[in-house]
Amino acid sequence: MPAPPPRDDAPASPSKRKAEDHKDFIMLSPAPKRPFPVTPSRAAKFSGASASAVKGTDAMAIDGSPSGQSWKSDRKERPTTPTPTARSTRGSRAAGGSSAVSKIGDWRLRRYDFETRERDPRRREAAFANVCLFGGLTHSSSHPPQVKMRNLSLASTSLLRIEDLDEFETVVGATFDVDNDSVVTVSEIPSDAETSFQVWRMHTDSPPKLVAKTTCTTSGKSLPFPSAQLISATFLPEARTVCVVSAGGDIATGLIDDETTVCELEIVGSVESGIECAEWSPDHDVLALVAGDGNILLMTKDYEIIYEAPLRTTEKGEDQAVNVGWGSKETQFHGTAGKGAAAASAEQAATAARGGSSPDDDGRARVSWRGDGAFFVVSSLDPHAVPPQTIEPHTHVRRVLRVYDRSGRLQNTSEPVPGLEQGLAWKPSGSVIVSSQRFGFLGGGQGLPSRHDVVFFERNGLRHGEFGLREYWVPKPDTKRQWSYRVKEFAWNADSTILAAWIERDDGDAVQLWTTGNWHWYLKQEISAPSPEDGSTPRFTAVAWHPEQPLRIVMTSPAHVDDYCFMWDTCTSTRGPPKDTGTVAVVDGAALLMTPFRLQVRPPPESSYKIVRPPPRIDPPIHVSQAPNADALICLFPNARVELWWLQTAKHVPRTPQDPDVAEPSLIWKGEVPGDLVARQALLWNSDDASEEWFIALLGIPEGGRHDVVSVTTWRGGEINEDYEVTMPSIGHGRIFFLDGCKLAWEGIDGQVTRVDFENEVATPLVTLPEYCPRIQSVARSSDSWVICGLSETGKLHVVSTNGTNATLSTGCTSFAAGAGFLVFTTTSHTVTCIPLAELLGYLESVEETPTLPNWDARRTERGARLVTVVPSTMSVILQAPRGNLETVHPRPMVLSVVKDDIEEGDYRKALLDCRRHRIDLNILYDHEPRGFMSRLWSFVDQIEEVDYINLFLTDIGKSPRPAKLTAEICDAVRAELEKKDVEKYINSILTTHMVKTPPDIEAGLALLLRLRETNPNLVEEAVKYIIFLADPDTLFDVALGMYDFSLALLIAQHSPKKDPREYLPFLKQLKEAGEVSRDGYRRFKIDDHLKRYKKALQGLHDAGPKVFEEALTYTDKHRLHHEALEIWAGKAESVQAILNLYGEYLFERREFKQAALAFVRASKPQRAIIAYEKAYAWQELFALVVKEGRSFDELLQMGQRVGEDLASRKRYSEAGRVLLDYAKNVEEAITAFAQGGDFPEADRQCALNSRMDLVETILYPEALEVRYQIGEDATELKEQLERQVERLKELKVKKATDPDGFYNPDGERSANLQDVDVMTDAGSTVAGTIFTRYTAAPSSGTKKSKVSSKNSKKRARKTGRKGTVEEEEYILLSIGKMPGRLEAIQGKFIITSFAGNATLIASHQEEGKELQRNLKELESKLRSTIDEVWPDEDEEEAPVPPAASGTGSLPPRQALPRKPEMTTPGAAITEWEVKLL
Repeated sequence: MPAPPPRDDAPASPSKRKAEDHKDFIMLSPAPKRPFPVTPSRAAKFSGASASAVKGTDAMAIDGSPSGQSWKSDRKERPTTPTPTARSTRGSRAAGGSSAVSKIGDWRLRRYDFETRERDPRRREAAFANVCLFGGLTHSSSHPPQVKMRNLSLASTSLLRIEDLDEFETVVGATFDVDNDSVVTVSEIPSDAETSFQVWRMHTDSPPKLVAKTTCTTSGKSLPFPSAQLISATFLPEARTVCVVSAGGDIATGLIDDETTVCELEIVGSVESGIECAEWSPDHDVLALVAGDGNILLMTKDYEIIYEAPLRTTEKGEDQAVNVGWGSKETQFHGTAGKGAAAASAEQAATAARGGSSPDDDGRARVSWRGDGAFFVVSSLDPHAVPPQTIEPHTHVRRVLRVYDRSGRLQNTSEPVPGLEQGLAWKPSGSVIVSSQRFGFLGGGQGLPSRHDVVFFERNGLRHGEFGLREYWVPKPDTKRQWSYRVKEFAWNADSTILAAWIERDDGDAVQLWTTGNWHWYLKQEISAPSPEDGSTPRFTAVAWHPEQPLRIVMTSPAHVDDYCFMWDTCTSTRGPPKDTGTVAVVDGAALLMTPFRLQVRPPPESSYKIVRPPPRIDPPIHVSQAPNADALICLFPNARVELWWLQTAKHVPRTPQDPDVAEPSLIWKGEVPGDLVARQALLWNSDDASEEWFIALLGIPEGGRHDVVSVTTWRGGEINEDYEVTMPSIGHGRIFFLDGCKLAWEGIDGQVTRVDFENEVATPLVTLPEYCPRIQSVARSSDSWVICGLSETGKLHVVSTNGTNATLSTGCTSFAAGAGFLVFTTTSHTVTCIPLAELLGYLESVEETPTLPNWDARRTERGARLVTVVPSTMSVILQAPRGNLETVHPRPMVLSVVKDDIEEGDYRKALLDCRRHRIDLNILYDHEPRGFMSRLWSFVDQIEEVDYINLFLTDIGKSPRPAKLTAEICDAVRAELEKKDVEKYINSILTTHMVKTPPDIEAGLALLLRLRETNPNLVEEAVKYIIFLADPDTLFDVALGMYDFSLALLIAQHSPKKDPREYLPFLKQLKEAGEVSRDGYRRFKIDDHLKRYKKALQGLHDAGPKVFEEALTYTDKHRLHHEALEIWAGKAESVQAILNLYGEYLFERREFKQAALAFVRASKPQRAIIAYEKAYAWQELFALVVKEGRSFDELLQMGQRVGEDLASRKRYSEAGRVLLDYAKNVEEAITAFAQGGDFPEADRQCALNSRMDLVETILYPEALEVRYQIGEDATELKEQLERQVERLKELKVKKATDPDGFYNPDGERSANLQDVDVMTDAGSTVAGTIFTRYTAAPSSGTKKSKVSSKNSKKRARKTGRKGTVEEEEYILLSIGKMPGRLEAIQGKFIITSFAGNATLIASHQEEGKELQRNLKELESKLRSTIDEVWPDEDEEEAPVPPAASGTGSLPPRQALPRKPEMTTPGAAITEWEVKLL
């Protein structure tokens, strides 16, 4: 990345800066203006002390000159060559973090911020090249994959040999060129004066090529084998050069991209005292090395010294912690215990201080960088740390770890650790530093000689745990070397999940790969050095992890380069139900940790049992797998050695000591499979459980071959009978797996899946995955078709079918498994998804038509959890969280599938227990097969013997949303079966069938208790206690009381927690006494009145006799029981009349006068009936009753006049006219009433009938003219309103087109730029909507109440239609839509008036009628045209609205207009009248 600009306000000297914390470091790099070549003036030889004083760790050459160290630069000036551009993932130095830059002479001081555990993703993904002898530390991820229950299986291996080596030439180093995907190795030919180095580039598919060579000075010191002279070899990806550091002090570099010529590496400088160790920083900007005279040097990538100081110093560092003893045992007062603790602590400290180095220590220093390049650690023997105490060797020196920051400042020094050895590696994630510690010798750690620990340190130098190696050795007291092995080096892989330990044994070298989980370290793999052709001891010369591929490691031997690629694999049992065990095997050295999850869930490192190989074998198997059709396991070891184990897992969990163990494993056979195959994977199966014939399938590459070969061997009776071999179509890196049953398939590196027919030795292509998937599993679809699921290295879960369809189910999958008819997988979004295979097959068939993934069942899980296995029989999925704990989940689809199968098979007991265990609604027992359940109800009752389980089922039935009638039918059917079987046993369940109904049938349940009270009173008492939990005790007491059984009510009250004896005992006594004073009916009346059962209470009063009839009338009127009273006292005329009179008065008070009059008539109360009829304006019934009662003529006239006036006041003019004519004999007022009602023909007829034609001109003409004037005013008002509103609509239409912002935002709430409005606002926001979102159709996120309030407010706004509001347009349209109805009403009045004037009024009012008719026709025509203009036809498209002037972009959608009204004509009558009028 480009350098930031210099800052002038930076401090003058970096040595004066305050020490940074663990997140920051200081890096000095040359200014960009300096060219790569060094001028001849800088090629001078420096010797002697530097001009700058060296004090502690603060010595720093600001101007680039070294201090205190002889440095010789032999670089010749050459033209600057452009450096090839490196990949972006590796080209930046310290990408991310804040920086502060200051110019100090020719140096730039840059400060970077780093996170110890979670750094910038770009930084994490930066590729760092490794150096030889374990190279440099690599990058790491902040969340490395969890490997606690997974095994490290060999994915591919490549053994490369350099044929062009000289006789004494050996391969001594390796590094990686990630861009070219090649391994760069270094070989050397040592001599007394000079050592020749040759650089080779190696690809897996081509022979090694010599690309560079150089000659360096041979060191005079005797360095241990195998690296006699090479200290470090590193490929620098940014400069595309290789850097070789020799023990003689020379540093050589050069470009190696040109493979056609051999480049001569240039020696850019030398250290006269030699170099003990060297390592580049992960970003290849700084080279840290330790010189032979004990100085530490830091160089830039241009090989210029930026720091030099003595390594061994008495200072502890800037960040060294000070122990003040707070909270420690020795600082607290505990009497003799405290004194003993203090003495023991002092003794341990003294012992540690006297401790020395291990006898196996090679004496060389080591350096290792942290993954982010902020710090590095140096391990060296410190002869000055402790003065000599004895004359024994190895007691006056010890290993000391010193931590430096990037600028060379000493930060921390480790605590004294006796027996600390030379191995050193800083975990890339930055958490710990690893080394080893010996015990059981003078100066070593306190412990047995067999103890050998891998120890960890924090950055502050303090210890942070350890674990023991598992080496088997025989003591050799008479030799100088006490042990038969030693730990040579350590190295971490790129993502900090695997620790490689280089073990040098007497019989050959080995590299052990360790992983950790739950504070336990697992030995996953051990790689032995290849045997040399000369028969010498097998040795490794270098080990290096790939910087970008965390599971790839390269090891070099004197003539070979071994390239290993691993993969994470979970060894699970895939047997189907009911014989599935869910066994998972975890490799841990010579032991297999076995856990059958169907029986037990034991979190690692614990297990149900172990399969342990006896010593001295400690090497773990290369691959472990379990048979798909048998409870057996196969272990594959080097040289095609296999072990077959019969597990014999138990069928149930052991409960007592007499039960067998969880499993009783036994060895079936072990031996070597014949052939020259270098196997890396093994599968096992047999023909059936009872057969002793086993098939062993091995996958590997023959010696000297390149293609994968699948070898199938038949083992029977301890002998190998048959052998088949099938060659695969592509080169290595493939995997074999099982198709349905025991059919073999192979997946190539290109994703091609091939079926292996080993009997015919034929490989048939099946399907091709989109990419190579190391984790692959198949699901059978039919006999000749399969669905194959694969998980790629990029986290994509692919599913393909052999019929040609494929789909990607997830792009962030972390693990998956198939079983029990489901596909289960976890994702990076921390969910576990369960897909039924039937639905998956259906989706694959229609994936081309509907590519969108269905919404399958998914549930949240713990962050980072991964799938371990699926156990079909227990419907469980085992997940493992990052911290190591196991979680068992039961996906609801999987459980429901098993429950449905059990229901269909009639196994209701198992289905109910599964539902109860997994909290599934028990309604599924009925809902899945309603008819089947009802027909097999007897079987359900027979299987479920537990009363509690039946009660639980009935309770769920009662809570279901099904109709109450259906629930009652189910409960009645279950109760019938229970009563047939045993009433007393299932009394609680029978009561439950009554109580879960809607509404509960409490009375029926209590009636059952009454029947059983005589035979089994104790049972009834217990049943009462149970029923109280099902219903409210007060309700039960009231129902029992309503059954008029005081003993049952008393029993319920006694067991009710809510009843007080001081209340219910006097109450029951009072009720009992009421029956003694009067008849039993009165007691029932009291009970029913208390229970508010008023109708029954009234019946009780009836049964009590006529003495309480007055009380019954009062009770009837109080509770409005008139209808009930009439039914109860029917047949008793006197009582019925009294009740009717009471009912009439009640209706009269409610102003229901007509109904009251009817009641009075039936009660023989005519006077009250006449008053009620008059109040009801029922004049016909009134005058009929008055005449029947024989009232006088004057009374009749008065009543007629009074009633006629009342009817006219209520605008019942026709009825008023008839009453005034017939009963009041008032013709003039009658004619007036007819005219006011518009009945002019009747008025004219009455004038002629009664010979009062004078009333035509005095009454009829003025009234008709008044009606016509009123019609004209209404029409004029309607026309003016129409014109105003049409004009306003035109204005609004223009405003909408020219100023949409102002139209939709009339209140001025305008936004400067609507494009910046966030329309995806938070759902929970309470801020009012913007003008962009206010009128869109997007659903509101508010509550139901807020939606209703908003709707009501809009209705109110539309009703008011205030001018200037956005609702004005809609209001106007609604108003116009109502006008056709108003016009029709006006026309109706006109018709009536015109007909009335046919005979008399036409001559007088002809002109007024014509004018009025014309006005109405014009109004109708104008209204029709206006409606057609406002509501255009549906097929007519609306003109596009131009954008607003403010440039706000898109506008709200056009609002829906009110529905177009329909215009109807008044009818043919107006046309007929019009013709006659003309």
